[in-house]
Amino acid sequence: MAGSVDAQPLNIRVSPPITGDFYPPEEVSIAINPVNPLNIAASANVRYAYASADGGLTWTEKLLPPGTWGDPSLTFDGEGNLYYCHLSNYSMIGVPGAKFIDRLGVHRSSDGGYTWRDSVIVGYNPPRQQDKDYLAADLTKSPYRNNIYLAWTQFDLLASRVPGDSSRILFSRSTDGGTTWMAPVRVSERAGDCVDSSNTVEGAVPAVGPNGEVYLSWGGPLGIMFSKSTDGGVTWGRNVFVDSLPGGWDQHVSGIYRCNGMPVTGCDISNSPDRGTVYVCWSDIRFGRGNTGIFLRRSTDGGATWQAAEQVNTDRTDREHFFPWLTVDPLTGGIYVIYYDRRGTDGDGTDVYVAHSSDGGRTFADFKVSTTSFTPDPTVFFGDYTGIAARDGRVYPIWMRMDAKVLSIWAAPYTDSTGRGGNQEPGVPSAFALSQNYPNPFNPSTTISYQTPRPGDVRLAVYDLLGREVARLFDGPRSAGFYQATFNASHLSSGIYFCRLAAAGFSAQRAMIFLK
Repeated sequence: MAGSVDAQPLNIRVSPPITGDFYPPEEVSIAINPVNPLNIAASANVRYAYASADGGLTWTEKLLPPGTWGDPSLTFDGEGNLYYCHLSNYSMIGVPGAKFIDRLGVHRSSDGGYTWRDSVIVGYNPPRQQDKDYLAADLTKSPYRNNIYLAWTQFDLLASRVPGDSSRILFSRSTDGGTTWMAPVRVSERAGDCVDSSNTVEGAVPAVGPNGEVYLSWGGPLGIMFSKSTDGGVTWGRNVFVDSLPGGWDQHVSGIYRCNGMPVTGCDISNSPDRGTVYVCWSDIRFGRGNTGIFLRRSTDGGATWQAAEQVNTDRTDREHFFPWLTVDPLTGGIYVIYYDRRGTDGDGTDVYVAHSSDGGRTFADFKVSTTSFTPDPTVFFGDYTGIAARDGRVYPIWMRMDAKVLSIWAAPYTDSTGRGGNQEPGVPSAFALSQNYPNPFNPSTTISYQTPRPGDVRLAVYDLLGREVARLFDGPRSAGFYQATFNASHLSSGIYFCRLAAAGFSAQRAMIFLK
């Protein structure tokens, strides 16, 4: 059963023009704040962070500190905290003994991506190098709720061809909001080489199941392999074969500096009929070189067995389809896959497509989300992956495009008009919540988002340190939904203020910093 979109979605530029000697942006990630779904965060290589407070219509760019390097990934936890993981290059800023990508760093933001704390180091084990990191958070009601999960590839020596040098998939978790991390554990039983090609184990993207299971797949010398943990990532089961990955994950695509077809793992945690189904999506050349396709396998028994591969791209041309990324809507169970597509172009002309399945990956429909084609140049590194996120039928594809050898980041938010329900009414939040204001600190105005799952009286007010009310932002009946209020403090003195939400027995408070 296919999903649909009402009209060609508006393409929105996320990245501003590059100035100075900053690297061009690529390798994008995107995430939706479950506490405030209007807050969207994105990232790009090498140290770009983007934040939106209006559902992806406008964006603010932030630069993380020097030393932040490639392969950025993002996730929100259930409290609305945002995490940004990256490779490191602390040697460039003079950190004693630091080597290129010898560790991972994880930053945290409590205001949706507008400000960031210093990074916490993960996986430092010199002289080994760390690569291809990705994050996930447990948003279920399991005992592992709000655990933050991180998987990556560790090299004995990146690009080494020395016999005995190997690569392996590692995993770590944080149970305290990214402050500390578990000692890494190895997941892949079979090592890969260090060449950084198809016989290297790479592409580990964690996913969380409805009961807190952690799932992981990756590509390597055995094809696509899979493992799962049922204790929050502390221990892992035996590796299971998923697919042969014809041609390997390191693929040749005309016009692209380098192209990978590494797998992406997802799981349905909604209350849909396919709740608990695990999905793995990737690209390969099983139909021949130059005929790259997008494929998906599904497992209904936690990864023990896998059903036959389904082709995601609906055309059956011999054109190239590459760089897929998958997400599963946590409220509807809809599956969305973004990828580059050349079915309607000549030469290296490239479009961006999104495929959607509302029947658990049994069938797909796809449509073009990019308004114009572009032509990449193989002399310019294009990155290794795109991104997509979805929540309650609102879909956020994000990608790189290249025009005259210049890279930029674009998104095309849209609403899937069909969706597929669990037991959550579309557009209605599942709980009361008060988000952290943004920006914070602020001068003189800031935005406060809150949500209410049912109709009733709502009071939103601001107080000073002495408990005196200095502003009443709303006081009256509200329907169930997501709301925003603006607080202007231009008539007040600098200092700390408190925003307080009260509704139907619920109350929450957030501290805000006003700096003139």
